[in-house]
Amino acid sequence: MAEKKEKKYVAASSESKRNAEGTVTRKVKEAQPVGNASGLRIGAVVLWLVALAFEVCALFVFLGKIDLRFMPQIAQLIAFLVLDLIAVVVGAQLWKKANHIDPVSEQNQLKFWLWNNMGLIALAICFFPFIILVLTNKDADKKTKTIATVAAVICLLIGGVASYDWNPVSSEMKEAAVDTLGSETVYWTTFGKVYHTHDDCSHLNQSETLTYGTVEEAIAANRVRLCKTCASRDGITGVATDN
Repeated sequence: MAEKKEKKYVAASSESKRNAEGTVTRKVKEAQPVGNASGLRIGAVVLWLVALAFEVCALFVFLGKIDLRFMPQIAQLIAFLVLDLIAVVVGAQLWKKANHIDPVSEQNQLKFWLWNNMGLIALAICFFPFIILVLTNKDADKKTKTIATVAAVICLLIGGVASYDWNPVSSEMKEAAVDTLGSETVYWTTFGKVYHTHDDCSHLNQSETLTYGTVEEAIAANRVRLCKTCASRDGITGVATDN
C-alpha cells in the first residue's frame, strides 16, 4: 500500500484557519458569501460582447474592409478568431462560476440546461454567422475561404468543450448540501471533482495539498458532489455524491 503523503492545508477563505494541532476552527458559524454572482455574470456578458466585436473584425478582414498592413490577411483572420475564442471562453468560465455561487432550479430541465450553458449560446453567436457568411461568399479566394472556415470550426470545437458546463449544480442540490452539512468544514484537492468531510479519507492519501472551507465554498470551486466514501462513513443521505 502506498504511504500516505504529508498534507499541506490551504484555506478557501480568511474565515477558516487551522490551529497548531492541525484541527480546523472557524471564525464564524454561519456560511459566508463566496463571491458576487451578479458581478461575474456582468463580466461574462461584457466579454461576450467583446467576442462579438472580434467576430465582426474577422469578417471585415475577410471582406477586405480592414487591412492591418503589417500582417498578412490570413494571419489577421486567425488572430481575430483566436481573440474571439479567448473572450468567449473566459466569459463562459465566469458564467459557470456565477452559476455555482447562485444556481438555478432544475425543476424546468430546459431552462436549467440553457442557463448553465449560456457560454455555448454565446459561442454559437460569435462563430456561426462568420462561418456561414464565409461559406456563402462567392467572390472570396478559395484558399482564404478554406483557411478561414477551418480556423473558425477549430475555434468553435475548442470553445464548445471549454464552455460547456460538465458539472452543473442546481439550487436544490446546493440547498440540500448546505442544510445537511451547515458550516462543517469540507476538503477538496487541487484537481479533484468532489469534496470530502474527512481529511483522512482514503481517496486523499496521495494528495499533498488540501483546500478546506464550507460546502458553499467547495461548490463555488466546482466540487459539487460529496465523496461517496465520506457520505457512507458519516451516514449522509440526500446529498449529491460521486458515482
